[in-house]
Amino acid sequence: MRVLVVEDEQLLADAVATGLRREAMAVDVVYDGAAALERIAVNDYDVVVLDRDLPLVHGDDVCRKIVELGMPTRVLMLTASGDVSDRVEGLEIGADDYLPKPFAFSELIARVRALGRRTTVALPPVLERAGIKLDPNRREVFRDGKEIQLAPKEFAVLEVLLRSEGAVVSAEQLLEKAWDENTDPFTNVVRVTVMTLRRKLGEPAVIVTVPGSGYRI
Repeated sequence: MRVLVVEDEQLLADAVATGLRREAMAVDVVYDGAAALERIAVNDYDVVVLDRDLPLVHGDDVCRKIVELGMPTRVLMLTASGDVSDRVEGLEIGADDYLPKPFAFSELIARVRALGRRTTVALPPVLERAGIKLDPNRREVFRDGKEIQLAPKEFAVLEVLLRSEGAVVSAEQLLEKAWDENTDPFTNVVRVTVMTLRRKLGEPAVIVTVPGSGYRI
Protein backbone atom coordinates (compact mmCIF):
# COMPACT_ATOMS: atom_id res chain seq x y z
CA MET A 1 0.00 0.00 0.00
CA ARG A 2 1.31 3.46 -0.93
CA VAL A 3 0.53 6.26 1.55
CA LEU A 4 1.20 10.00 1.57
CA VAL A 5 1.43 11.66 4.99
CA VAL A 6 0.75 15.43 4.92
CA GLU A 7 1.35 17.04 8.30
CA ASP A 8 3.07 20.32 9.19
CA GLU A 9 4.16 19.12 12.63
CA GLN A 10 7.31 17.42 11.39
CA LEU A 11 7.94 15.26 14.46
CA LEU A 12 4.39 13.90 14.27
CA ALA A 13 4.59 13.42 10.51
CA ASP A 14 7.86 11.51 10.74
CA ALA A 15 6.58 9.40 13.63
CA VAL A 16 3.44 8.47 11.70
CA ALA A 17 5.50 7.61 8.61
CA THR A 18 7.87 5.44 10.62
CA GLY A 19 4.98 3.55 12.18
CA LEU A 20 3.27 2.97 8.84
CA ARG A 21 6.50 1.71 7.31
CA ARG A 22 6.76 -0.82 10.13
CA GLU A 23 3.39 -2.07 8.92
CA ALA A 24 4.94 -2.78 5.49
CA MET A 25 3.51 0.31 3.80
CA ALA A 26 5.38 2.55 1.35
CA VAL A 27 5.20 6.07 2.76
CA ASP A 28 6.09 9.52 1.42
CA VAL A 29 6.00 12.55 3.72
CA VAL A 30 5.45 16.27 3.06
CA TYR A 31 4.91 19.13 5.48
CA ASP A 32 2.65 21.57 3.60
CA GLY A 33 -0.29 21.60 1.21
CA ALA A 34 1.64 22.85 -1.81
CA ALA A 35 4.06 19.93 -1.61
CA ALA A 36 1.12 17.56 -1.22
CA LEU A 37 -0.39 18.80 -4.49
CA GLU A 38 2.94 18.23 -6.23
CA ARG A 39 3.13 14.65 -4.96
CA ILE A 40 -0.42 13.64 -5.88
CA ALA A 41 0.16 15.01 -9.38
CA VAL A 42 2.97 12.53 -10.06
CA ASN A 43 2.37 9.54 -7.74
CA ASP A 44 -0.57 7.19 -7.27
CA TYR A 45 -1.47 6.85 -3.59
CA ASP A 46 -3.92 4.44 -2.02
CA VAL A 47 -4.41 6.66 1.03
CA VAL A 48 -3.51 10.25 1.95
CA VAL A 49 -3.27 10.99 5.67
CA LEU A 50 -4.07 14.70 5.52
CA ASP A 51 -3.81 17.29 8.27
CA ARG A 52 -6.52 19.89 7.82
CA ASP A 53 -4.67 23.00 8.99
CA LEU A 54 -1.71 23.14 6.60
CA PRO A 55 0.53 26.03 5.52
CA LEU A 56 0.69 27.30 1.91
CA VAL A 57 -2.36 25.33 0.76
CA HIS A 58 -5.10 24.41 3.24
CA GLY A 59 -5.89 20.74 3.74
CA ASP A 60 -9.47 21.35 2.58
CA ASP A 61 -8.17 22.56 -0.78
CA VAL A 62 -5.86 19.54 -1.12
CA CYS A 63 -8.84 17.27 -0.44
CA ARG A 64 -10.98 19.10 -2.97
CA LYS A 65 -8.24 18.71 -5.61
CA ILE A 66 -8.08 14.95 -5.05
CA VAL A 67 -11.85 14.75 -5.52
CA GLU A 68 -11.73 17.06 -8.56
CA LEU A 69 -9.13 14.84 -10.25
CA GLY A 70 -11.37 11.80 -9.79
CA MET A 71 -8.57 9.86 -8.14
CA PRO A 72 -9.29 6.54 -6.38
CA THR A 73 -7.14 7.82 -3.49
CA ARG A 74 -8.84 7.75 -0.09
CA VAL A 75 -8.39 10.65 2.34
CA LEU A 76 -8.05 10.29 6.11
CA MET A 77 -8.30 13.81 7.48
CA LEU A 78 -6.61 14.75 10.75
CA THR A 79 -7.43 17.78 12.87
CA ALA A 80 -6.79 19.15 16.33
CA SER A 81 -10.48 19.97 16.59
CA GLY A 82 -12.88 17.33 17.82
CA ASP A 83 -15.93 19.46 17.07
CA VAL A 84 -18.69 17.54 15.30
CA SER A 85 -19.35 20.38 12.84
CA ASP A 86 -15.69 20.30 11.76
CA ARG A 87 -15.86 16.56 11.17
CA VAL A 88 -19.05 16.91 9.13
CA GLU A 89 -17.54 19.73 7.06
CA GLY A 90 -14.42 17.66 6.35
CA LEU A 91 -16.49 14.73 5.16
CA GLU A 92 -18.68 16.96 3.02
CA ILE A 93 -15.71 18.31 1.04
CA GLY A 94 -14.63 14.80 0.13
CA ALA A 95 -12.68 13.21 3.00
CA ASP A 96 -13.40 9.49 3.41
CA ASP A 97 -12.67 9.36 7.13
CA TYR A 98 -11.85 11.74 9.96
CA LEU A 99 -9.58 11.31 12.99
CA PRO A 100 -9.20 13.99 15.69
CA LYS A 101 -5.85 14.58 17.42
CA PRO A 102 -4.54 13.22 19.68
CA PHE A 103 -5.20 9.71 18.38
CA ALA A 104 -4.16 6.17 19.21
CA PHE A 105 -1.68 4.96 16.60
CA SER A 106 -3.38 1.55 16.48
CA GLU A 107 -6.60 3.30 15.42
CA LEU A 108 -4.76 5.25 12.72
CA ILE A 109 -3.31 2.02 11.33
CA ALA A 110 -6.72 0.33 11.31
CA ARG A 111 -8.34 3.29 9.54
CA VAL A 112 -5.58 3.51 6.91
CA ARG A 113 -5.85 -0.22 6.17
CA ALA A 114 -9.65 -0.02 5.95
CA LEU A 115 -9.42 2.88 3.48
CA GLY A 116 -6.73 1.07 1.49
CA ARG A 117 -9.09 -1.85 0.95
CA ARG A 118 -11.62 0.56 -0.55
CA THR A 119 -9.28 1.79 -3.32
CA THR A 120 -9.60 -1.51 -5.19
CA VAL A 121 -12.20 -4.20 -5.73
CA ALA A 122 -13.35 -5.36 -2.31
CA LEU A 123 -11.28 -8.27 -1.05
CA PRO A 124 -11.49 -10.17 2.23
CA PRO A 125 -9.32 -8.85 5.10
CA VAL A 126 -7.28 -12.08 5.02
CA LEU A 127 -5.83 -12.93 1.60
CA GLU A 128 -5.46 -16.57 0.54
CA ARG A 129 -4.10 -18.09 -2.67
CA ALA A 130 -1.97 -21.09 -3.65
CA GLY A 131 -1.69 -22.29 -0.06
CA ILE A 132 -0.55 -18.87 1.18
CA LYS A 133 -2.54 -17.00 3.82
CA LEU A 134 -1.67 -13.36 4.54
CA ASP A 135 -3.29 -11.30 7.29
CA PRO A 136 -2.37 -7.59 6.85
CA ASN A 137 -3.76 -6.57 10.23
CA ARG A 138 -1.82 -9.16 12.22
CA ARG A 139 1.21 -8.96 9.90
CA GLU A 140 1.18 -12.76 9.62
CA VAL A 141 1.94 -15.04 6.67
CA PHE A 142 1.38 -18.79 6.54
CA ARG A 143 2.07 -21.35 3.85
CA ASP A 144 0.20 -24.62 4.22
CA GLY A 145 -0.33 -23.80 7.90
CA LYS A 146 3.31 -22.99 8.65
CA GLU A 147 4.10 -19.43 9.70
CA ILE A 148 6.73 -17.59 7.64
CA GLN A 149 8.67 -14.58 8.90
CA LEU A 150 9.02 -11.83 6.30
CA ALA A 151 10.78 -8.47 6.26
CA PRO A 152 8.47 -5.44 5.71
CA LYS A 153 9.25 -5.09 1.98
CA GLU A 154 8.85 -8.83 1.38
CA PHE A 155 5.49 -8.68 3.14
CA ALA A 156 4.46 -5.65 1.05
CA VAL A 157 5.40 -7.32 -2.25
CA LEU A 158 3.55 -10.51 -1.31
CA GLU A 159 0.46 -8.48 -0.37
CA VAL A 160 0.48 -6.67 -3.73
CA LEU A 161 0.80 -9.96 -5.62
CA LEU A 162 -2.01 -11.61 -3.65
CA ARG A 163 -4.29 -8.61 -4.12
CA SER A 164 -3.83 -8.88 -7.88
CA GLU A 165 -5.67 -12.25 -7.73
CA GLY A 166 -3.54 -13.99 -10.34
CA ALA A 167 -3.00 -11.02 -12.64
CA VAL A 168 0.54 -10.15 -13.70
CA VAL A 169 2.13 -7.32 -11.70
CA SER A 170 5.03 -5.52 -13.34
CA ALA A 171 8.25 -4.61 -11.54
CA GLU A 172 7.27 -0.95 -11.99
CA GLN A 173 3.92 -1.54 -10.29
CA LEU A 174 5.60 -3.34 -7.39
CA LEU A 175 8.05 -0.47 -7.05
CA GLU A 176 5.15 2.00 -7.04
CA LYS A 177 3.15 0.14 -4.39
CA ALA A 178 5.83 -1.22 -2.06
CA TRP A 179 8.56 1.44 -2.08
CA ASP A 180 8.54 5.18 -1.49
CA GLU A 181 9.75 7.93 -3.82
CA ASN A 182 13.30 7.87 -2.42
CA THR A 183 13.97 4.49 -4.03
CA ASP A 184 16.12 4.55 -7.16
CA PRO A 185 13.91 3.07 -9.93
CA PHE A 186 16.99 1.80 -11.77
CA THR A 187 18.12 -0.53 -8.99
CA ASN A 188 17.35 -4.26 -8.95
CA VAL A 189 15.63 -4.00 -5.56
CA VAL A 190 12.39 -5.56 -6.86
CA ARG A 191 14.14 -8.58 -8.39
CA VAL A 192 16.24 -9.16 -5.27
CA THR A 193 13.20 -8.88 -2.98
CA VAL A 194 11.20 -11.32 -5.11
CA MET A 195 14.10 -13.79 -5.08
CA THR A 196 14.34 -13.61 -1.28
CA LEU A 197 10.57 -13.94 -0.95
CA ARG A 198 10.56 -17.03 -3.17
CA ARG A 199 13.24 -18.62 -1.01
CA LYS A 200 11.35 -17.95 2.22
CA LEU A 201 8.06 -19.25 0.81
CA GLY A 202 9.78 -22.51 -0.14
CA GLU A 203 9.03 -25.15 -2.75
CA PRO A 204 7.18 -25.58 -4.97
CA ALA A 205 7.59 -21.96 -6.08
CA VAL A 206 4.33 -20.01 -6.18
CA ILE A 207 5.64 -16.72 -7.56
CA VAL A 208 5.85 -17.07 -11.32
CA THR A 209 8.02 -14.82 -13.48
CA VAL A 210 6.31 -13.79 -16.71
CA PRO A 211 9.18 -12.82 -19.05
CA GLY A 212 9.00 -9.21 -20.13
CA SER A 213 5.88 -8.56 -18.04
CA GLY A 214 6.38 -9.15 -14.32
CA TYR A 215 5.25 -11.57 -11.63
CA ARG A 216 2.10 -13.34 -10.52
CA ILE A 217 0.85 -15.87 -7.99
